[in-house]
Formats: sequence, C-alpha cells, structure tokens
Amino acid sequence: MAFEIVVVGTSSGGLKALQSLLSGLPAEFPLPLVIVQHRGRDSGPGLCEFLDQGSSLAVSEPEDKEIILPGHAYRAPRDYHLLIEERCFALSTEPPVAFARPSIDVLFESAADEYKEHAIGVILTGANRDGARGLARIKGNGGLALVEDPASAAFREMPEAAIDLMDVDQILPLEEIAPFLAKLVSSGAELYAT
Repeated sequence: MAFEIVVVGTSSGGLKALQSLLSGLPAEFPLPLVIVQHRGRDSGPGLCEFLDQGSSLAVSEPEDKEIILPGHAYRAPRDYHLLIEERCFALSTEPPVAFARPSIDVLFESAADEYKEHAIGVILTGANRDGARGLARIKGNGGLALVEDPASAAFREMPEAAIDLMDVDQILPLEEIAPFLAKLVSSGAELYAT
C-alpha cells in the first residue's frame, strides 16, 4: 500500500513540536504534509516563514482550491477550517469545532474520506481533545494513526484523547516521528503491521 498524504494536528506546545517534525524530514520526503495548529484569530503572520527556516520542505498557507502538491508542507490559515476535496484544498468559515477554527477533526475527516487507506494521521501535543475523532476516522478508513507519546508531549491531553478513543498504530516520542515517517514512506506499509 502506498501512502499519499500526511495530516498533522497540534495545539498547545505545537510550535516546538512542528519544528522538530519538519526539521527531521528529509528534503526528498515525497508526500504532502498538511498541518492544523490551533492559534488565535489575532495571531500575527510569519509563522510559516519561521517554520520554513528549519524545514527541508517548503512551508506555506494554502489558498482555496489550491492543488495539493507532493513534497510540500501546508499549514492551515488562521481562522479558517482547512478541508481536502478532490485533491485540492478548501477553506471554510463554518463555526468552530471543539472551540477551534481551524479544527484538526475537520481536516482529518476530510483527508480520511478523500484518501482512505492512503492517509497517515499524526496527533502531537495539545491541551484539548480536537483531532481524536478525526484520527479515528482515518484509522477506520484503513489509514495509519500515529500519536506522539504523551510522556514527550508538552501537553498530554490531545495525544491521550486519541489513545483513549482507539487502538492507534504507533505511539512514538516526538523525536522519533519524523524518522519513522521517512522510513515508512520509503519502505511501504510493512513497518506498521500491527
């Protein structure tokens, strides 16, 4: 089975976690990496540029209807839900989900429906439960569910919520997630047979 996309969700403590993840992926990482990080409506610009500095992948905020490209990292714009429809991005101003816009669940559920067993979902540090339901949808559609070890997370609640909701495929310390993804994508699905 070939994976086609990685979706990542994080909240509190997420900037450092994303720096670790992005800096650990090789420049030749072939999949698109789509990130939802909770942040306030009034948060300033420049976070993509900040993450881009330590990343081998170009990091940008997608536009509505933008085609998803391999080997790129995308970060949900502030105050918009980010969805995937027909291998393109869709931006939505629907009400917040789990008090968040962008919502991790919204991205993950759309990725699960679009990519089925070809999706990888990753939950990192966070102080709420957003993302657990969406990760369960990815897992239920045959994709891979990966969670940061709560012991390495700056905030344990989000990883623990995912672990409590389902039988995740892998629980890894933060520093092991990028190498695992790189190896998984280069070698196929044999790594996670559970």
